[in-house]
Amino acid sequence: MGIIITIIIGFVVGLIARALMPGKDVMGFILTALLGIGGALIGKFIGQGLGLYEEGEPAGFFMSLLGALVLLFIYNYFRTKNPPA
Repeated sequence: MGIIITIIIGFVVGLIARALMPGKDVMGFILTALLGIGGALIGKFIGQGLGLYEEGEPAGFFMSLLGALVLLFIYNYFRTKNPPA
């Protein structure tokens, strides 16, 4: 049941990150959920680097959102940098 909750929270974080980031995002359900889950992982590593989280402690909502925004920025950068032929 924990993995389902993680996917749902990841999806919500991914939706909020997509709403906050300007520009057109053409992602589906799966990429949005992966964006949120990846954002939580990145947020956890950022938080551990800043000393906000201990080892094994999950990231909070705002750090997950920050990580998702970073990941979405990187995704949009590479998507627009190399347009398909």
